[in-house]
Amino acid sequence: MSDKIIALVDGSGYSTSVCDHAAWAARRADLPVELMHVLARPEGTGGGDLSGSIKLGARTALLEQLAALDEQRAKLMQHHGRALLDDAQARILAAGVSTVTTRLRHGDIIEAVAAQEAGAAMIVIGKRGEAADFAKGHLGSNLERIVRASHKPVLVASRAFRDIRSVLVACDGGASSIKAVEHIAQSPVYAGLSVQLVWVGAESPEAKKALSQAQAILRAAGTEAQTQILPGQPDTALGAHVEAVGLDLVVMGAYGHSRIRSLIIGSTTTAMVRSCKVPVVLVR
Repeated sequence: MSDKIIALVDGSGYSTSVCDHAAWAARRADLPVELMHVLARPEGTGGGDLSGSIKLGARTALLEQLAALDEQRAKLMQHHGRALLDDAQARILAAGVSTVTTRLRHGDIIEAVAAQEAGAAMIVIGKRGEAADFAKGHLGSNLERIVRASHKPVLVASRAFRDIRSVLVACDGGASSIKAVEHIAQSPVYAGLSVQLVWVGAESPEAKKALSQAQAILRAAGTEAQTQILPGQPDTALGAHVEAVGLDLVVMGAYGHSRIRSLIIGSTTTAMVRSCKVPVVLVR
């Protein structure tokens, strides 16, 4: 049973957008938000072994100073994390979500998410982390790891939030694509949104069958969806269509029809998340 939206915040420029997207999903599904900030395990001062350059008798005093600096740094990181969570909580409460809890964890982000995701309807994360401004052509490593490890839909927040009224669902006939359609059919987050089912490639019996199957799943849940077949390659045609039509959200399978699990996420999915200016929901 889904009982919360998990939102992962850090010190990046995406954290505000993560809060806004989490608030949007929580209001539509009438769910609380659980904010999470994960502090990495301390790696020491990074100064290396200085013992060879320490004068006789000074080693103990210097090591004590280094230990005190490590302790001070750990406390500062904890205060910073708590401040991030407090600010995020205030923003989501102000957006109309009645219940927002915070959780400051230490360790690996994948382990932290795995420990809490059982009751989650969705995980919200930014496209990139704290180095976002310096890595505009890349996805955050934590995003890729979470998509690979999590069994919940992952909403990848765009740089800035805008009201979501329409959604594109990428269909390729694969199991991951069908699960994306079922996710929309079952989740109140998408109720009342305009839905467009899109196949990229040549018009074929396979394409028509996949779109018809997806349309039937949604219709059974009370949602009517338009269908469209676009020429071209998925990694470019989908993004261009989203931009041209002005769609607000993309939902797609995290893996393509080939289901090559050796890849973190499918090449089309990676390209879409990297280039798309709207939020993307990835479903395994």
